[in-house]
Amino acid sequence: MTPQNPSERLIVALDTTDPEKAAGWAKATAPHVGLFKLGLEFFLANGALGYRGVQGRPIFLDLKLHDIPNTVAGAMRAVLALQPRMVTIHAAGGPAMIRAAREAAESAGQNRPLILAVTVLTSLDDTTLAGTGVPGGAAAQVLRLGQMALGSGADGLVCSPHEVAMLRQHLGPAAKLVVPGIRPAGADAGDQARTMTPAQAVEAGADWIVVGRPITTHANPGAAAAAIAASLP
Repeated sequence: MTPQNPSERLIVALDTTDPEKAAGWAKATAPHVGLFKLGLEFFLANGALGYRGVQGRPIFLDLKLHDIPNTVAGAMRAVLALQPRMVTIHAAGGPAMIRAAREAAESAGQNRPLILAVTVLTSLDDTTLAGTGVPGGAAAQVLRLGQMALGSGADGLVCSPHEVAMLRQHLGPAAKLVVPGIRPAGADAGDQARTMTPAQAVEAGADWIVVGRPITTHANPGAAAAAIAASLP
């Protein structure tokens, strides 16, 4: 699964508990994007029924699974019937957990979702990461976790745009890189500590970029998505 044109690189984050609002955003933005992201907020409120109500583009199911290997494998098998194109797990769960997720996904055959490992959340910077007991800064931790995750069966990584170029240099072109923390020029950073513009992220090596509030809080979400897609190289 590889984007075939610039607009397919854009993933819209439908971060809401309201299924009607999510469906409206999806309808407005579908002509300009590659995937929709549904995360914990939406999925816990609406489950599979709400998931199936979002139509127009494939789904990136961002659940960030993180538990013992057996539990993560079971969770992965449970969502396969929904046919998501991507599912996230936490790289910090370790090699056995990542392998279990991949093996469970393989049961879907050729239609299995991509397994994306979350490295360091984009809300964390070097100082806050050190406060959790991880020394050396975000970039070093992203690389450590990224190398381990890919070696354990993940298809790609979720990372800050600030680490994309480094990861491309060390991991090569095969690793799929999905990048949140994207803010168009002039947009409010919100709770994202490490941000970059859409074009900058793609030029640095992102395969897909994830944009939420700059699109969904815009007076015209479709126009906002179209403008971002048009800005991509």
